Amino acid sequence: MDIRLSGFGRESTHRSPVNAMMAAFVGDFRDGVDIDLGVGYVNEKTIPTALLVQALEAVAGDSATYRQAFNYGGPDGSPNLISALKRFLERRRIGGLDQATLARKRLMIGPCGATSILDALAEVLAPGIVVTSDPMYYIYCNCLERKGFEVLAVPEDREGINLSILEAKLEGLGARAADIAFFYVVTVNNPSCTILSNARRRALYEVAARCSREQGRLIPIVFDLAYELLLHDPHGEAFESALARDCLDIAYEIGTLSKVLAPAMRIGYLLGPGGPLMNAMVQKTSDTGFSAPVFVQEMAAYMLDRHIEPQLRAVNAGYREKAVAVRAAIERELGPFLEDIRGGHAGFYYYLTFAGIETHTASAFFRYLTRTTGNPAVDGPPGRRLPRVMYIPGEYCVHPRGDLAEAGRRQFRLSYGFEDVERILRALELMRGAAEFARSPETAGVAT
Repeated sequence: MDIRLSGFGRESTHRSPVNAMMAAFVGDFRDGVDIDLGVGYVNEKTIPTALLVQALEAVAGDSATYRQAFNYGGPDGSPNLISALKRFLERRRIGGLDQATLARKRLMIGPCGATSILDALAEVLAPGIVVTSDPMYYIYCNCLERKGFEVLAVPEDREGINLSILEAKLEGLGARAADIAFFYVVTVNNPSCTILSNARRRALYEVAARCSREQGRLIPIVFDLAYELLLHDPHGEAFESALARDCLDIAYEIGTLSKVLAPAMRIGYLLGPGGPLMNAMVQKTSDTGFSAPVFVQEMAAYMLDRHIEPQLRAVNAGYREKAVAVRAAIERELGPFLEDIRGGHAGFYYYLTFAGIETHTASAFFRYLTRTTGNPAVDGPPGRRLPRVMYIPGEYCVHPRGDLAEAGRRQFRLSYGFEDVERILRALELMRGAAEFARSPETAGVAT
């Protein structure tokens, strides 16, 4: 006898490919031996532990300011945190947002970080076609397809989603354009870390606005700002929010404090026009668990009002230093094998494309780094496996039925966030060995 599952439940009974790969690797991960460049964790040194302890003590000791901090909260989010976030966005002119724009937009706090907001969008919006970039945010896009959405992945260029390809794909939909559910773009793309230029952001908004007018309905365009606070390239273009120019009330922004404070705080927010979608999102938060933990929201408010500026400077200085060091090592160790390098200006990823060397999970390159070639000279003797390196293969980052499916077999995402620089440099030395191995005659019999 079987349990009757929903369609989503049936699709979720098996791990997604990247989920299964990471679970297999971390199950016997050896600290100090193996190197994980796949996980998108922040570096532990960026988490302001002492200040977070101070924030918790302040919240616990001031029940007048932080009312009922250890009780249930309201589904919109803590009033203190909502106010602190708006002050922060206005004070720092994040995205160029001003007081007038913030005053006419609604801000809600997700129940469990930005990921919970993405999940809620997939619950409250009618299933249909989601237009996004390729490479795509593979975790969310996999979830969308399990929930019954269709992902239309559009290859990106150096400024984000390629407009000419986007227009061709939209035209190719024909009558199926009526099935577009929403546009979704990560402004510092995960996995590629391609930065969506301001000109391209405006153009994408206009495409969504035109589609809305043609369809006679509002089609949301959701900008995921997960890495925008980590623009560490001093020559980078300051980001511009789409909200100030949104005359149709279709633009929404998802922000998070995970990358600059602490992921475990699970603070994510949605900023956009009030109306049915925002009402549904707040109700979904209530359904999920009333609110995010109130004391954590209050800690975040405390941090935003007192410590966020020096924290931002320190975090970005740290990632800039790592980005420069890792870029030099990539060019030194892998340069002769590479066709393209992206990233290193914001966030903490590089996205690499090899020329003629495949990187998927059955490739010689991958099997060398995971010590699964079956060759003791490569893997190490039984019981003493040599150091392993994990990355996210491009086959998981591009849509499997999209334009980049073949190119994805030669690509991978490298995270320089979690591991320390010396460990990343060691991993790149091992990757050079893997590339040489993948090109050598000794790989005969090893899948490539």
